Amino acid sequence: MNMKYLAVCFCATFLLLTSCKEDNQQLAGENKKAAQKKEVIYKNISKSWDFYAAPINTTSEQSVASWTEFRQFLEELGQKPSKTISAFQKKAAELSKKVVLLNNNIPYQFQQPQIKSRIGTLITKVRVLDLFIHLDAIPDKKVVVLISEINAELVSLQRQMDKITEKSKIPVEEGESDMLRMLDTTRAIPNTTLDPNLPRVE
Repeated sequence: MNMKYLAVCFCATFLLLTSCKEDNQQLAGENKKAAQKKEVIYKNISKSWDFYAAPINTTSEQSVASWTEFRQFLEELGQKPSKTISAFQKKAAELSKKVVLLNNNIPYQFQQPQIKSRIGTLITKVRVLDLFIHLDAIPDKKVVVLISEINAELVSLQRQMDKITEKSKIPVEEGESDMLRMLDTTRAIPNTTLDPNLPRVE
């Protein structure tokens, strides 16, 4: 009786240990795959994390000197994180904070719809980047595309700034200012008195 009982206990213990070993091996295999996938995602993002952090024209260079929020945003873009996904997540969160501040203290000559709309689009792109990179399953391909789109928006913003600056440098042609004043209805002299000797036009 005791021998049978011992044999049953031995078999049960053996099966339990074998099952635990298989579970541990399966778990280890899944962890290894997850780690490998995470490493691939990290490499893809790290390889593509290259922003246009330097001004692309003279106008941008001059704006960086006076527009603090723009300068700080470019500086943040230029600091590339390394080693871990969490470092990229922290950087994306910081960029998301900095990009919103671009709406503050916009230089007077750039307070125009064309500039504000581009800043709005840039803010949206950076915030979506921040959202994607904090997901449990990071869509690295979408992150790569967003980086490219953010660069395109940066270029568009700076070119528009330059366009506005260059346009302001064009001298007003002789006689054009007088014509503009004549066309300004707010400056027109109201015709309240008529000479009774003049013929009336019916």
